[in-house]
Amino acid sequence: MEKIYGFTHYSFFSEMSELAIKHNSYDLSLGLADFDIDPRLKTFLKESADFSTHHYEPLAGSPLLIDSIIRYNSGRSNRITLNERQITITPCATFTLHTALKCIVNQGDEVIVIQPCYYTYGPSIVLNHGIPVYYDVEYDFTINWEKLRNCISEKTKAIIVNSPQNPTGKVWSENEWNQLYEIIKDKEIYLISEEIYDTYCYDGVEHYSAFLHPELQKRCFCIFSFGKMFHSTGWKVSYLLSSEDLTAKFRCHQQYISYSANAPCQYAIAKYLDIFDSYKNQNMMQKKRDLFNDLIKETPFEAEYKAEGAVFQVVNFRNISKTMTDVEFSKWLTVEKGVACLPLSAFYNSKENSDYVRFSFAKNDELIINALEHLRKNL
Repeated sequence: MEKIYGFTHYSFFSEMSELAIKHNSYDLSLGLADFDIDPRLKTFLKESADFSTHHYEPLAGSPLLIDSIIRYNSGRSNRITLNERQITITPCATFTLHTALKCIVNQGDEVIVIQPCYYTYGPSIVLNHGIPVYYDVEYDFTINWEKLRNCISEKTKAIIVNSPQNPTGKVWSENEWNQLYEIIKDKEIYLISEEIYDTYCYDGVEHYSAFLHPELQKRCFCIFSFGKMFHSTGWKVSYLLSSEDLTAKFRCHQQYISYSANAPCQYAIAKYLDIFDSYKNQNMMQKKRDLFNDLIKETPFEAEYKAEGAVFQVVNFRNISKTMTDVEFSKWLTVEKGVACLPLSAFYNSKENSDYVRFSFAKNDELIINALEHLRKNL
């Protein structure tokens, strides 16, 4: 895996997909859904073409979509009460995280990154002239709060949290948010909470947003993704929840970078969000998770911790190989055994090996069944 000036180069992620294509392997490496979006969402997008939705929307986003977001969040089990001065429509989650950092990070400020994590976090900090400080979760992917506290220094400006988490599938509870608040409450430290898999929490667990915490809400940027919610990542529409003060700062920066997001898609999403059934969406993905975990038991892989959320399952591969690194194993599995995955070390800044690989179950059931049956027969 190529590392450039502290960056994990994305070519590795695309390389795994390219290997899968080249060797005609079943591709469970990336979290891109391979099934179609809701036909009603397509209908609304076609409808948007007949309206005046082809020019810039306001900096904050389409008023129609902002109103829909307010209604949607007020109707959830964990209700979030919002006003239009706390919501900003953005081009994508990666853009939103990068711009949030731009609002708060000055030269030499430190930002704590909880690993394993999505590969863009560290580079976004560096590009904003900050210094990433990496904290590694425990063996069971939980937080050791004293170790996390020890990562904080006088230079710490922010902490990035992802829940439900990619790649581990861990979901932060209200208690964990309370514990985080306890270690930062007396410090001027901001929170960037990426919650793009918020509709995918399983086994009756309700997503608890950092924005629900009355104290964290004052200092957090909460990032959500319609692309992940609706399996429409190419539409490039996300949204940010933040306090009115932080929203004003965020919009000040966004106006000079993207200004606004995709206008026709904002219209379609606004119309669809009012009829969106998040439970049906969650239930569909939980069935895929359960299907994957039932079938992986028939292989030498070991799923030590069933994903609590998101669309990924981390499994231990050491029953298959004691000597290969996780990168070597992932390539071997893709090329020689016909199923593509990603090594867990790809989600760390400097880790060269682990005992785990990550599979995505955001796939058609047929692909999951065929891939796992292939592994059962060939491992």
